[in-house]
Amino acid sequence: MATSPEARLKELGITLPPPGQPMAKYKMAVRVGNLLYVSGHGPSKLTDTTPMTGCCGKDLTVEQGKECARAVGINILATLRHQLGSLDKVKRLVKTLGMVNSTPEFTAHPAVINGYSELMAEVFGEEAGVGARSAVGMAALPGNLPVEIEAIFEVE
Repeated sequence: MATSPEARLKELGITLPPPGQPMAKYKMAVRVGNLLYVSGHGPSKLTDTTPMTGCCGKDLTVEQGKECARAVGINILATLRHQLGSLDKVKRLVKTLGMVNSTPEFTAHPAVINGYSELMAEVFGEEAGVGARSAVGMAALPGNLPVEIEAIFEVE
């Protein structure tokens, strides 16, 4: 039997932060039927070196951007648990939109968003944790965030 997402978090040594709060007039997530639409999330510090602001290709390397995307994933997991009561109620990741604050010359957007995608696969498994995805560059993100990610999950 496959390990549950909640058990995987413990195995990975991940402690989820409190869920984020809206920074403007929107909801962190909206459920419609068996789909949960998660609003755009930014990163929080995972380590003392996790960048919270910056532009990939100027201020941040691909690896630093990837760490930011993983931090965004942890915040999304916190929202999922808050909305559903347990990550075990997630059936699968359906779609991800990953936005990278980057210079016009930067082209490694997919590598940056892999920080998020790899985390989802670790927590939910290769089948349920890997969905459709877009990874795009943006001229700027709110508050100079390095990465913003929104997602759609199928839930129980």
